[in-house]
Amino acid sequence: MKYALIKTLPIIAAAMISLSPAAAVAKDDASSGTFTGKSDHITTGGVQIVKTADGGAIVILDTDFSLDGAPDPRVGFGTDGTYVEASDLGVLQELNGLQIYVVPPSVNVDDFNEVYIWCLQFGVPLGVATLS
Repeated sequence: MKYALIKTLPIIAAAMISLSPAAAVAKDDASSGTFTGKSDHITTGGVQIVKTADGGAIVILDTDFSLDGAPDPRVGFGTDGTYVEASDLGVLQELNGLQIYVVPPSVNVDDFNEVYIWCLQFGVPLGVATLS
């Protein structure tokens, strides 16, 4: 657990810097959803997408996030039931709890209406959250 926290601290710090007063977030620059499990997996908890004033975005898996386990889980986006591989944000850091992922400039969050936990090894969704 210590290792996981140490590994995650730089990501959390970067996100906090992004959310500093200089990079204030407008109410309409955030969306959220709740995960439902897919492919016989249990995936629960909330997710938020926050756009920052500097044009960036972050994905926050809330403290209540949980995945029952799977090989090679990834975080990414999709639209209307279709995962978009080019939106991959990286390996899921932990099976439970708060996690923050920085969205690269090449990914436009406005192009998507879902957040996926995706199994790269088997090419199936583990959980999907529809954004509102």
